[in-house]
Amino acid sequence: MQTLLPSLGNVFYRTSLKTPLQNASKFVRIAGSFGRFSSAVPITTTEFPEFARDGLKSHEDLYRMSLEKPDYFWGTLARSRLSWFEDFGVVKDCDMSKGHIKWFLDGKINASVNCVDRHAADHPDRIALIWEKDEPGTQENVTYKELLQLVCKMANLLESYNVKRGDRVAIYLPQSPVAVAAMLACTRIGAIHSVVFAGFSAEALAGRITDAQAETVITADQGLRGGKSIELKQVVDEAVSNCPCVRQVFVYQRTGADVPMGKLDISLDKELSNQLDTHTPAILDSEDYLFMLYTSGSTGKPKGIAHTQAGYLLYAYLTTKCVYDYKEGEVFGCVADIGWITGHSYVVYGPLSNGATSVLFESTPVYPDPGRYWEMVERLQVNHLYLAPTALRLLLKSGDSWVTKYDRSSLRKLGCVGEPLNREAWEWYYNVVGERRCDICDTWWQTETGGIAITPRPSAPDAEIRPAMPMRPFFGIEPVLMDPQKGTELKGNDVKGALCIRRPWPGMARTIYGDHQRFLDTYYNPYPGVYFSGDGAYRTVDGYYQITGRMDDVLNVSGHRLGTAEIEDVIDDHDLTAESAVVGFPHEIKGEGIYAFVVLKDDVTLEEDKMKSELKSMVKKRLSSFAQPDVIMFTPGLPKTRSGKIMRRILRKIAANKPDELGDTSTLFDPSIVDTLVEKHQEIVDNDK
Repeated sequence: MQTLLPSLGNVFYRTSLKTPLQNASKFVRIAGSFGRFSSAVPITTTEFPEFARDGLKSHEDLYRMSLEKPDYFWGTLARSRLSWFEDFGVVKDCDMSKGHIKWFLDGKINASVNCVDRHAADHPDRIALIWEKDEPGTQENVTYKELLQLVCKMANLLESYNVKRGDRVAIYLPQSPVAVAAMLACTRIGAIHSVVFAGFSAEALAGRITDAQAETVITADQGLRGGKSIELKQVVDEAVSNCPCVRQVFVYQRTGADVPMGKLDISLDKELSNQLDTHTPAILDSEDYLFMLYTSGSTGKPKGIAHTQAGYLLYAYLTTKCVYDYKEGEVFGCVADIGWITGHSYVVYGPLSNGATSVLFESTPVYPDPGRYWEMVERLQVNHLYLAPTALRLLLKSGDSWVTKYDRSSLRKLGCVGEPLNREAWEWYYNVVGERRCDICDTWWQTETGGIAITPRPSAPDAEIRPAMPMRPFFGIEPVLMDPQKGTELKGNDVKGALCIRRPWPGMARTIYGDHQRFLDTYYNPYPGVYFSGDGAYRTVDGYYQITGRMDDVLNVSGHRLGTAEIEDVIDDHDLTAESAVVGFPHEIKGEGIYAFVVLKDDVTLEEDKMKSELKSMVKKRLSSFAQPDVIMFTPGLPKTRSGKIMRRILRKIAANKPDELGDTSTLFDPSIVDTLVEKHQEIVDNDK
């Protein structure tokens, strides 16, 4: 039986599913390609020619089919949009009640081939990456042919140092082509990459390396950001000294700084120069792990969220293609760091699997001035811009002139991610940045979902986009709102509840690495039968979705998720701290700020300002600079129930400056402590004026 499978960017008939992809001589090329249809046909036929015979007339028809016929929908797209070594036999084997998720069973694939090889074969000179370095105007272009060569060299290097399929590789690098090549080289040989944002402290990095039991670390001498050098090698040296599992550290020369090289250290640049620029990719199972990425939880250590090969790749591909209506030859500008899931999905895997030109942004939105993004848009002719609300709020305060002085006519779609976008920022993004002609895709998704899950687009071409809400579920996503008290589903519209998802989708995480029970307890056991996101949402009277924020003790600071327990653990380790409680509060720029209530031990005589400085320094050293509390209040006690539980609801209201909304405090062990907290908070507010 002949099976239609795409290979190296084209469509081939293959008579033997056992034939390796790279042996193209055993394929027979079919003339033509997808997507060449008359503009008069329905949009679903134009964008999804695979379903041309299904009689679909609208986006709503296509979305409905993705829910009602998921095997047909996802199976068809997996075969037509990805390149496979061997076809899969079963589209999915999923049981949401047990957190059991498998997609495209027995299929053989390699994500590196899908992101690089097939595009290098068809368009070797197309720009794959634009490395937008820290200094504006110094960008470097990397073609698909050059990226393939770099990935192959990196893969050969890793294998020469005995990195094998299934090994974990920790990557602590600045935003650069080398970082992308390191990720894809791991993918190519079947190793599991664990990218750690190059802003985490040595202690945080060590915890992630140890949890993953990574034997290999890839880092750089320094990073550059906002005109400043970041001592990456120094951080790695300190981290690795506490990680006996590490046996080798590859060091990339980003700045050429003179850094000490120890017995574990290997010069990445030197070793790469000795490697061949060709490599035969590993034939991987669709459910082999692709990467793990750490995200904070409400309790305990950060969670290593694990994603697998085919399902994640297809979902990253399709969301990039559809949410942004990506067209061949366009420049995709996601300015997120690859240390976060947004960078994984919309700097690396999503754009590259589409054969796009992806921007690697190394700098900050205000370096050397608040016009950096818009100058970059003009210079690089960026078509799609994807950024965080924090950046928008920061740039909005700088005024319109930094935007309007640059030509932004290349922009077609504008996106936002990381936290709820306030209406003022949305209006500014639409009216000033996009000149009232670009769709604003205010998206909701998570590390765990793998890609965009709720988004204004795709939709009917004339469908409205409302300010500051993601609105519509993506293909295959069926949101469910649950009553947090009763645990039952909230039917109908105009309701608020816990945001869950009813049906499985290919991009969803498979487990927490090394702790599947925690995975089940976090995402599937709270509301059996559905995936629990941890976020709350409001379904409007029209059936649209608006995110209301976290429902657990996880903060969203500038789009970075932080567990309050992590910060409390650091504060409590100070010799003079008796106990602490950390909550979030509304912050004009960051969206959510960090407010720490700290109880000191008896007879402490240390000056408050010095104590605050020491606590912030500890948090910065052990976690990261963005985890430092914005406000620290020293208090004689915390509001607790008679059983000893801290009433964080009350602390959140005080931190948000809403003393009139504290509710009933009579059940507290010592209700008078609330008055003390309110008074102390007012003192802090008055001092800040």
